[in-house]
Amino acid sequence: MSEGSRASGSAASRVFLIVAAAVVLLVGALGVVLVLDAQRSARAEAEAVTAATALTLAAAPDVAAALAEDESTAALQPVAERVMATAGVDFVTIMTLDGIRVTHRDPGEIGRPYIGTIPGAAQTLTEEYSGTLGPSVRTITPILTGTDQVGWVSVGVTVGSIASDIVPRLPSVLAIVAAVLAAGIVGAILARRTTRRVAGDLPPGSIRDAVASYESIRTLGEALRAQTHEHGNRMHTAVSLIELGRTQEAVEILTETSRESQSLVDQVAARRDGDPTVGALLLGKAAQARERGVDWRADIAPDAPRSVLSPVDAVSVVGNLLDNALDAAAAGPTPRWVDVSFAPDAAGLRITVTDSGEGVPEALRTRIFERGFSTKPAGAEGRGVGLALVRSIVDGVGGSVTMTGDPTTFVTVLPARRS
Repeated sequence: MSEGSRASGSAASRVFLIVAAAVVLLVGALGVVLVLDAQRSARAEAEAVTAATALTLAAAPDVAAALAEDESTAALQPVAERVMATAGVDFVTIMTLDGIRVTHRDPGEIGRPYIGTIPGAAQTLTEEYSGTLGPSVRTITPILTGTDQVGWVSVGVTVGSIASDIVPRLPSVLAIVAAVLAAGIVGAILARRTTRRVAGDLPPGSIRDAVASYESIRTLGEALRAQTHEHGNRMHTAVSLIELGRTQEAVEILTETSRESQSLVDQVAARRDGDPTVGALLLGKAAQARERGVDWRADIAPDAPRSVLSPVDAVSVVGNLLDNALDAAAAGPTPRWVDVSFAPDAAGLRITVTDSGEGVPEALRTRIFERGFSTKPAGAEGRGVGLALVRSIVDGVGGSVTMTGDPTTFVTVLPARRS
């Protein structure tokens, strides 16, 4: 594979694409929101302008007086035209009490009935209605002389005019969208550089494998260290007893050491398709359990098949499950114990790990497999990586891992390796 093709499929490139795609979606949503807000604002302004203009005309004494004259159109049409020119509205319709137009933008419409809602009482109404000029936002209000109503005045702005008012606002919307998009792309580039600085041009699968390898080495190393430490202590004790002439007691200590490990060795060796790496891990974890004062119980069925996992991934899965169980049991109430079993399953291999710890609260059980989440304290022992890595490895081969409580039990089912 060439360097270019490796880089194109690297984790850094995927991070860039994911962040960039998220930014584009965010910017698109932001643009839609800003345009809708501009439309809402323009409509609200139109409603305010029509209402203010209509109320001003209705309150003018000259308008009410002219409406009572026989030649009211001659007096009021020039007034309506001046208001349309200065107030920026599309029509001013003054009408009689029964809705006959006295003024109109189109003089040919004068004398015809008003098209729109006329309130049943002397009140102001703002609505959107389709009249002779098309859909418009309009306000109709009564013209009063004292307490008597003598007519109506309606002022409106067409929907087309409202839409055209949005155009001057678009440059600012585009500027905001462009600024957010530029900032997002810069963030995506920085995320790619940071990821590449950590992971180079490795693809995501290789990074997971690297983490699995690290976790496998860590847990296997801890297990072997515990086993070495335990045997070292017993050997030193036996040597000291021999030097003191207490040979029988030294023999009993060495025999006990052999007897405690032999049962597990026999179970591991009895598996026809066993993984020797996992067997070594179990031996080491047994010693680690004794070192921490946890009773270790293992049940390995002779016919338990070998899973499809590689030795590294198998150690990572089993080791992380056992580490969590040992930590929970060691910190929990007495008696402290951990049970582990390998058994055949209809789907392949079933690995069950149970511990005597206090368990995981019900509200947190759905989050324990999330990367970065841990019930352990922050720091080296609270990485929040182990169970997330287990889920990733198991899901990757088509298996499953579930948890139940009382006592805490993790059940992992893995496909079996074909003979």
